[in-house]
Amino acid sequence: MVRADDGVGLENKGVADVVVVGGGLIGLVTAWRAAQRGLRVVVADPAPGGGAAQVAAGMLAAVTELQYGEQALLKLGIESAARYREFAAELEEATGLGTGYRECGTLAVALDADDRAHLRELHAFQTSLGLAAQWLSGRECRRLEPMLAPGVRGGLRVDGDHQVDPRRLTAALLVAAEAAGVRFLRTKVARIEVAGDRVTGVLLADGTAVAAGATVLAAGSESGRVAGLPARVLPPVRPVKGQILRLRMPEGPASFLSRTVRAVVRGSDVYLVPRENGELVLGATSEERGWDTTVTAGGVYELLRDAHDLVPGITELPLTQTQAGLRPGSPDNAPLLGPAALDGLLLATGHHRNGVLLAPVTGDALAEALTTGELPPYARPFAAHRFAPVRQEQTA
Repeated sequence: MVRADDGVGLENKGVADVVVVGGGLIGLVTAWRAAQRGLRVVVADPAPGGGAAQVAAGMLAAVTELQYGEQALLKLGIESAARYREFAAELEEATGLGTGYRECGTLAVALDADDRAHLRELHAFQTSLGLAAQWLSGRECRRLEPMLAPGVRGGLRVDGDHQVDPRRLTAALLVAAEAAGVRFLRTKVARIEVAGDRVTGVLLADGTAVAAGATVLAAGSESGRVAGLPARVLPPVRPVKGQILRLRMPEGPASFLSRTVRAVVRGSDVYLVPRENGELVLGATSEERGWDTTVTAGGVYELLRDAHDLVPGITELPLTQTQAGLRPGSPDNAPLLGPAALDGLLLATGHHRNGVLLAPVTGDALAEALTTGELPPYARPFAAHRFAPVRQEQTA
C-alpha cells in the first residue's frame, strides 16, 4: 500500500498518500475508490467536477461503438459496462443523488444503401465476437422509434448499450469523494515534483507543496503538458474537440425517442441521447483543432442538418445549449492506466471518447494499482508505460 511515512496529519502539513492531479470524472472516481481503500487522498484542481464530462453525452456503448482493431478496448468497455448498474446504485445510495443511469438500449440505423452495407459488416463483426446485436429492417426500426425518417433502411438493436448523465454522475462522485475523506485543494498545479527518478508530489500555484507517496496524473487533455515531468515521461495525450447541442423534448423521452439513436450521415457520426428529464443531447463532432473550444456555426449547422435527416422532427424542438469540449486522445484511442516510467507516478488519462463508459473500471484499476503496485489483469493491455520506448527514441 502506498503511504506517506512521516505520520503528520494532512490537515497540518501538505502530506498525503495519494495526490490526484485533476478533478474531472476520471480524477474523482480514482480519488473515491482510493479513499475507500483507506488511503489519504488529495485532489488538486481549481474547479473539481468540471472537465470533458460536462460536454459528454454519456453513452455506455461498448458494442455499437466497436471499431475494427479495437478488440482489447472492447473487452475493457464491456467489463466496465457490466459494473455500471452496481456502480450507479452505490453512488446514489452513498450520496442521495441520481446519476441518470438508464438501461434504455441503443439503435444504430442506416439512411442509405452504403450505410446499410456498413452496418451489415459491423453486425457480422459483432456476431463473430459473440456480441448481442439484432438486425432490424427499416420498418422494424420505425416501429421501435416512430420519429425516425421514412428513409431509414435498416439498423442494429443493441439492448445492452445504455446511458448515464455525465453531469449528474460527476456531481455525485464529488459528494461521494468528500464523504469518503478526500480533501480538495481548489488550486492549479504549478508542477509535479521530481526528485531523482521518483515523483514526490506536487507544487500548487499558491506555493503550497503537497508531498505524496503516489501522484496520479488525471488531468484529461491537459495531461500531456503538465510542468515538471521529463519529456520522455509526459503521456502522449492530445486534445480532440467535440461540439454538442442540448434540446428540450416535449414531454419526456417516451414522447420523442425512447432510446439512444445513432447513425453515420454523409460520413459523419451523429447521435441523439434522450434523458429521463426530457433533455435531448445531440452530438458529436470530432475535430483536431488543438486547444480551440469555440462553438462554431458550421458545427451547429452540421449537427442539426444530419440529425434532421435522421429524425425530421428535431428541428421543432427548443435549442437550450451549445457546447464544445476537449477529449483526451491517445495514439491508439485507448486509456493510459497505472504506474508510469517514474516511481511514484501513475496515469489515468487518454480515454478519448470512452471516459464516461470506462469510469468504473478506471477507478477500480487505479485503486488496485495504488494499493498493490500492479494493475488488475483486465487493465494491463492499457498500461501507462506502453508508449514510453517510442517517446524515448524520439527524444534521444
